Amino acid sequence: MQVKFAYFGHSRLQQTRGGQVLSLAPNLAREPVAFDAPLVQPLRFREAISALHDVVISDLRYKPRDKTAYQQWKLEEHRRLAHVHQEAYRESRDEILARRADVPRDLEEQYNRCRHKYWNARQKYADYLRRHDMELWRMLMPCDPITTIADDVVFFECFSADESSYGCLTVERQAMFGASTDFRRGTTNVDYSWALYDHFQQLRTYRETRFRVDPQGFEVAVAGQADYREEKIDLPAGWLRGLMQVQAAMTLPMRRVTLSREAVYSLLAWLKRHKARRSPRALRFELAPGEPPRIVVKPWEQAIVAHGVYYEGPGGAPIRTWGRQRLLVLARLLPLVERVDVYLLGSGLPSFWVAQMGDMRLTLGLSGWTANDWTRGAALDLLSPPVQLSPGLVAGVAGAMQTERAAPLADSRLAAVASPAECAAALNYLARTGQVIFDLDAGVYRWRQIMPAALGEADLGPEPAELVASREVIRRGEVRLVSREELGDGAELILGKYGTQPLSLTIDADGRMKRAKCSCSHFRRGGLRKGPCRHLLALRDLASGAGSQRDTLDDWFRRWQQWAAN
Repeated sequence: MQVKFAYFGHSRLQQTRGGQVLSLAPNLAREPVAFDAPLVQPLRFREAISALHDVVISDLRYKPRDKTAYQQWKLEEHRRLAHVHQEAYRESRDEILARRADVPRDLEEQYNRCRHKYWNARQKYADYLRRHDMELWRMLMPCDPITTIADDVVFFECFSADESSYGCLTVERQAMFGASTDFRRGTTNVDYSWALYDHFQQLRTYRETRFRVDPQGFEVAVAGQADYREEKIDLPAGWLRGLMQVQAAMTLPMRRVTLSREAVYSLLAWLKRHKARRSPRALRFELAPGEPPRIVVKPWEQAIVAHGVYYEGPGGAPIRTWGRQRLLVLARLLPLVERVDVYLLGSGLPSFWVAQMGDMRLTLGLSGWTANDWTRGAALDLLSPPVQLSPGLVAGVAGAMQTERAAPLADSRLAAVASPAECAAALNYLARTGQVIFDLDAGVYRWRQIMPAALGEADLGPEPAELVASREVIRRGEVRLVSREELGDGAELILGKYGTQPLSLTIDADGRMKRAKCSCSHFRRGGLRKGPCRHLLALRDLASGAGSQRDTLDDWFRRWQQWAAN
């Protein structure tokens, strides 16, 4: 999807007579947004916003070793010789042109040809970086963060390069900012660069700092002025869908586990000092009502107990989460953290870590696996409401939220539109289309549009065909679970049938498909290299319980309430 940004000037840190001003340039292609207030605690804000930056650039996907040193040397030699030839050619050309006073007749043609060649090369280079060096690509073409000015908070959102980590820094207006001289609530993108990140590091307590989302551009910037610029960014395939899925996941009921700062420090220190050589590389949450939460780090079976806090939710089987290395972005915040609230959907499903810092909080959302990002979570989609909502109902709930800006599910305006079950389903849909975000800590839904208009399937890009087909296979009951067998070291063999055809699937200790067998054409053509077929996806979901049939919206909402009460 191609997204348009328009800015007047750049975000920057300006020195003034009495201190400095941190001025953010908003996206002029969106609704006008303004905020101007002194920053009361600049050091705390600096550390929190820097941690959010680490989420933006994080990319923990597997990267093979680079074995191209010799080829690189040969390429440099080729470039050196080409440079010598070009210099000789340039000297000869300049000598010839010096003898000619007339301008070539095809000068404009040459210019257009060279310009076309340049832009083609630039696009190819950008595509290459996006595939091979995502961090450098982000430096050249950042996806600008989303900033929302609300009545009670200001919050900043971002999504990681590998589409597996979501970050949201929420700042309380009354505590972190002084009186605002210019306030206009709304959501916008802000011009962001690595230079601005460096400016954040210059925030100090001995200099007064004002935080400003500069509204000047909306009033004076017009096309043609020196500081006005427009940018069109092609978002990577699946990036926008992944961001929407994390919004929808936050509206689902989860178990909340409170961890002390000491427990989080112990966990991060262990992960920093040890590297797992074998699977499983998981965190296992062992939760007993009235007892301190216990986290077991696999494969060492190292137990970390959160002393001083107690789990108040229901008991049950342990919950496993993966992708734990992404938690290291919280290390910089430990001096500020009072506690960390962890919200768990279930084993192998997304988790949310909310670092409580008094007047600030950082929400870190993690997909089930780093390589199994939000866009591939079939089990997550199966937890969504089981009904197709009418456009009138969705529009009514959206209108109420746009008026209220922030409201809990039990709000009277929402109750006047539809039943609680319908409101919960509609809010989940609005989150999935980028119009609403759920504040886990405050327990309220907030009106916040990712784009100026609601996003549809055409904007988000199509889901994988086999993933869509697997839901239909489950709905029709075409796949049956026959047996399950433990293989040792946490691996499991799952046997099933599609009609009369046998299915087999081996899942390792990290929950990944290692070996499989199916007679369909998709599997015969590519095996697991091109992703599992619809029958294997359906078998996996049936084995995990995610593919269980849901009856009605009321049944879904009843389970939602049971989880929410805990």
